[in-house]
Amino acid sequence: MQHLVDTNDFNDSQLIQIMNDAKAFKTKMPSKILEDKLLITLFFESSTRTRSSFEVAAKRLGASVVHLDPSKSSTNKGESLEDTFENLAAMEPDGVIIRHEFNNTPKKLANKALTPIINAGAGNNAHPTQALLDCFTMMEHFGVDKPEELKGKKLAIVGDIVSSRVASSGIRLFTRLGLDVILVAPKPFMPNNDLPQYEDLNDVIEKVDVIMSLRAQLERHKAPIFEDYNEYANKYCINKERMGNREILLLHPGPVMRNIDISDEMLEDKRSKVLEQVKNGVFVRMAILKLILDN
Repeated sequence: MQHLVDTNDFNDSQLIQIMNDAKAFKTKMPSKILEDKLLITLFFESSTRTRSSFEVAAKRLGASVVHLDPSKSSTNKGESLEDTFENLAAMEPDGVIIRHEFNNTPKKLANKALTPIINAGAGNNAHPTQALLDCFTMMEHFGVDKPEELKGKKLAIVGDIVSSRVASSGIRLFTRLGLDVILVAPKPFMPNNDLPQYEDLNDVIEKVDVIMSLRAQLERHKAPIFEDYNEYANKYCINKERMGNREILLLHPGPVMRNIDISDEMLEDKRSKVLEQVKNGVFVRMAILKLILDN
């Protein structure tokens, strides 16, 4: 039984298959290859892009989707998540797509081996489909055919890295593929790892091929780091002045805090691929569903 808890659940050949399928789907929509499949989405945290992207991807492939709203489920009556999941699995869906606040929830459910689990974001630890769609977007931008051909590209992740599941999954995938990953953030936003770390974006901007900006999540930090978001933006907002005319690919997983994470002007710039990431997310998730469900 194949699961996607994090990107390391896919081997190198499967990564290539996902990227090839996503490229093919973007060129031409496939037939309804999953028309006999049923998916359940279970989102314990709010989501716009990821949930709707999965639902569009599933329906493009002909699958049926049932969304369970946890706020109206029996978990509000004291039923454990495990019991809720086991009851859903008893209905024999072909997979469950879950987002949860706790890091280990998708893995715990996958270990039950009742139905395929796809992690749509868990805690600050993993958001594998975002990492995969970011990989696809970079491959498309740089004109390479295989993920390993991104080796040597320099990627700066900028923002609240320690709170970001996008950063966590991205770091694991991109370092695996041989990208040079640089972290740029104030020290309280930094994770504990061995990657190069900088507090000043100006120290690295001449060196990088890609900037991945992240949402500033000041609310997740107990001790105040900045007086307000404007103080943060003065140091870390990706704007025209900082980017200049450099040919740097600009990514962001969304939601973008305008003029805090990225300026309005840069969001309209051709170097920004934020909306292209959203578009690519549908094709990459189609490819993931095909890999996991199309036996």
